[in-house]
Amino acid sequence: MTTEPHDLVILAAGIVTAYATRNPVAVPDIAELIGTVHNALQEAADGKAAAVPAEPALVPAVPIRKSITGTHIICLENGLKFRSLKRHLLTYYGLTPDAYRAKWGLPADYPMVAPDYAAERSKLAKSTGLGRKKVEPPPPPPPPEPEPAPKPRRGRPPKVATA
Repeated sequence: MTTEPHDLVILAAGIVTAYATRNPVAVPDIAELIGTVHNALQEAADGKAAAVPAEPALVPAVPIRKSITGTHIICLENGLKFRSLKRHLLTYYGLTPDAYRAKWGLPADYPMVAPDYAAERSKLAKSTGLGRKKVEPPPPPPPPEPEPAPKPRRGRPPKVATA
């Protein structure tokens, strides 16, 4: 794609005008801004890739090995201590546990809850009966078969002697 130099100047002026109407720009800086935009347009027209700044390497707030203690788990984003990290990550960083693990290169079994807290909750759950199959009471015994009633006697009942 070939673009006339005159067209690039017009494009650069339009871009700078649009930028300057929405952002405060000092008068002496306008010429430098036009030159920067013109150079970027020229590089794009020549097919040169614009230099994209590389993302800085992620540096955790604490070493990963020290992020898990018995009573707390430390957030690698900001270094704060938590007993449970899941809600903090979703609220402040919009990260799910899997996304957090992927971002920091953590193994899939990296805990989101402090080990002592997990053991405490496990003990509480087991004491209330969670995690066990429901024990069915034995079926009630079948009702006993009633004994047949005695056969009635034939004839008239005997007279009772009166005194």
